[in-house]
Amino acid sequence: MIDALGYTFMQHAIAISILASIACGIIGTLVTVNRMSALAGSIAHASFGGLGLAYLIGIHPLIGATGFAIGSAIGIGAISSKARNRSDTAMAAFWATGMAAGLVFIKISGTYSTDLMSWLFGSLLAVSGSDILLMGILDILILIIIAGLYKEFLAVSYDQEYSSLQGVPTGFIKGLFLVLAALTAVMLMKVTGLIMVIAMLTIPAAIAEMFTSSLRKMMVLASILAALFSLGGLWLAWILDLPPGAVIILLAAIAYFTSIRVRSCI
Repeated sequence: MIDALGYTFMQHAIAISILASIACGIIGTLVTVNRMSALAGSIAHASFGGLGLAYLIGIHPLIGATGFAIGSAIGIGAISSKARNRSDTAMAAFWATGMAAGLVFIKISGTYSTDLMSWLFGSLLAVSGSDILLMGILDILILIIIAGLYKEFLAVSYDQEYSSLQGVPTGFIKGLFLVLAALTAVMLMKVTGLIMVIAMLTIPAAIAEMFTSSLRKMMVLASILAALFSLGGLWLAWILDLPPGAVIILLAAIAYFTSIRVRSCI
């Protein structure tokens, strides 16, 4: 593994793994405490429609995926706020619509490239300098917003109705969270792929929640765990010649089930 560090692609993989862990830990914690794992999955899979459209009209896949992800997040949030009992239906509808639209667009475009497969299953060993830059910018954006509005996010996450009565702009905070979740999901596709992105947005935070009740500490611990899973999975994948994204998720899953066992014994 030490020899591998001399390769640029491995240096890029390590860099984006660490940067992705920061966004994953912070946003994943908010996803977990708000019990929105299904929503995060819906947003991520709805972005597939944007990927298909991007290949059809010839724009960068990241632009298409981001547009669909943000649009789906806002749409789900709007429907959920008006009819909470229909939020599950809205999430399922956006999830299915995005995947179906993506398949249709890809079929029409006649595209079935390895680049598309990298979005579906991850391309950790093929990330570019621009991917690292974008992830770094996303981290900075998330850190600034969460630090500046931490009390508001904390209040809305644990008691939305009371927060609204206290004058907290719950609609704005919720919408901002959904947009950040959409951006994080799209960027995480480069690490684990669309199919498994929901795991990285939930497992590290779920483990952290077992051992701390502080939102701030949960974010920090989840980020550390995400980094350990990513770097550990990358190392194992290199040694065993396996897909990095899949190994990362399996490592995280093992840690999750082990944590449940440990927590039950405490």
